[in-house]
Amino acid sequence: MIDEETARERVVSTADRLFYAHGVQAVGMDAVRTEAGVSLKRIYALFPSKDDLVLAVLRHRTELWDTGIADAVAGAATPCGKLLAIFDFLATWFREDSFRGCAFINVFGELGGGSETVAEAVREQKASFQRRVAELVREAGAPDHLAPQLALLAEGAQTTAAISGDPEAAGHARAAADTLIRCALADS
Repeated sequence: MIDEETARERVVSTADRLFYAHGVQAVGMDAVRTEAGVSLKRIYALFPSKDDLVLAVLRHRTELWDTGIADAVAGAATPCGKLLAIFDFLATWFREDSFRGCAFINVFGELGGGSETVAEAVREQKASFQRRVAELVREAGAPDHLAPQLALLAEGAQTTAAISGDPEAAGHARAAADTLIRCALADS
């Protein structure tokens, strides 16, 4: 028998993959059980409701997002480069075969109107990303109004790439971000 932590990780990673590929409502707990190899009784002991499992998946996705952004930013040499690295991260992600858009936007679209806890988790992730962009804007010495503009570009690129199937949305957003950054720095 697998330990609780291993079972939890297995269920969350399986649910993440299935929810992301097919949607939360389209995936039943039986499918999660079968793919994860964990009994329904154990799954419900770990996650008393499907919403609890969705929230765990969103926490997992937040960790993946935060790590991806942090790694991309860490590889940049300049403060402006750190801002543009966000879009480089997106460009790499958009080219993954499994890319289906922003998991947070997808889940919000499916469940946000019916689950306040899910909606709040999505809102917090988006706010956290905006705070991170604002930190990077301050480090670059740019005016505060640049942060929400760059965050909107990143969010829009995710949605555009998912709907159009065109990973070049990241490059277009990066070019727009570069222009916004240069103009904001010139005006400050």
